[in-house]
Amino acid sequence: MAVLNATPQADLVIIGAGIIGAAVARDYLARFPHHHVLMLERADRPAAHQTGRNSGVVHAGVYYPPGSLKSTLCREGLDTTLAYCRDHQLPVEQCGKVIVATDETEAQRLDTLYSNCKANDLQPERWSTRQIRSHEPAIRGTEGVYVRHTGITDYAAITRHMLSACKATGQFTLATGAEVETISEGADSVTLEVKQHARRVRVKSQALVCCAGVRADQLIRTQLGDCDFAILPFKGEYFRLSPRFDAVSSRLIYPVPDPAMPFLGVHLTRMIGGYTTVGPNAVLAAGREAYTCLDTSLAELGRILRVRGLYPLLWRFKRAVVSELITSLSKHAYASRIQRYCPAVTVDDFTPYRSGIRAQAVSRNGELMQDFHFVQTQRVLHVGNAPSPAATSAIPIARTVVDRLL
Repeated sequence: MAVLNATPQADLVIIGAGIIGAAVARDYLARFPHHHVLMLERADRPAAHQTGRNSGVVHAGVYYPPGSLKSTLCREGLDTTLAYCRDHQLPVEQCGKVIVATDETEAQRLDTLYSNCKANDLQPERWSTRQIRSHEPAIRGTEGVYVRHTGITDYAAITRHMLSACKATGQFTLATGAEVETISEGADSVTLEVKQHARRVRVKSQALVCCAGVRADQLIRTQLGDCDFAILPFKGEYFRLSPRFDAVSSRLIYPVPDPAMPFLGVHLTRMIGGYTTVGPNAVLAAGREAYTCLDTSLAELGRILRVRGLYPLLWRFKRAVVSELITSLSKHAYASRIQRYCPAVTVDDFTPYRSGIRAQAVSRNGELMQDFHFVQTQRVLHVGNAPSPAATSAIPIARTVVDRLL
């Protein structure tokens, strides 16, 4: 990884070495092979946060309203992600998923998901109790929707491959441990003050793309002085199941999401590597990178508690807040979520696994911003909100970003 020299210059600077930043670099260099791209990553390695800490699912576009950016880019991202993995011999498996209803109310909610699937050209199948039992003997449900397009991959491996390909062009530099402190946009360039290993360096570029995840709002404020939304970090806690569950299902198993809850629920996931995880729940984290209690800082906690939209959001989803907190405090409560559709799982089958943090934009009145969102000036583009399925959608998001930048 590069150490920044006294006055580095680039045609494009990208902040953030997750999968979206890597895909932007790849797309830009494919269009401008003689331009130089400088990538700045605050962590000590690429894919250190959301990209390397998710469940690895290649989403098909089941949950997103037709016509939304999420729906459009996820459906395209499904095909491009699978193709990229196959073209470059990266780990991928298109195993499919089953969304399982466990009572009549959930069965009725399947209608909307089934309609979304059809609108997104996914050829879903409705499965009866008998069909669920036939295809997935360990799973119980009154009805299900089978989506064969869904897959699994390793997004950190994809990111590393993209960055390696960018480096091979000879026009790409990655600097880790590099924290951007100021952004100043002029008529003909963008200037950044960057701190790397206790040194401060001034970087100049013709354009800037910020793919900063949980720090997206921070960088918007750094440049523009204000931002009309805040990023709240929601921690997703996972467990790895004991080896007897390595082959518990041939497909991913998802519950039917509750419309009163902002997230998808605890699901059973086949992982690249041959093991199975359960998760995630969704609890408000005490900081942008507070994966454990030891990662909490008073400054970060104070920032979160000052977010204007936090309290109306918590009130609106008060039932979900309590429910998710209970699963965080009690493994038995967590296990009960899975036992609704996979009764054989018990807390004795849980082994520790990494947590992840989802960067979720929240408006000042406490509304969750559900769609992808960009903030743009003449020379700077911020990826403001890119929660799941952003990893699946990274290649078309990158194309959209470069199109808008130009």
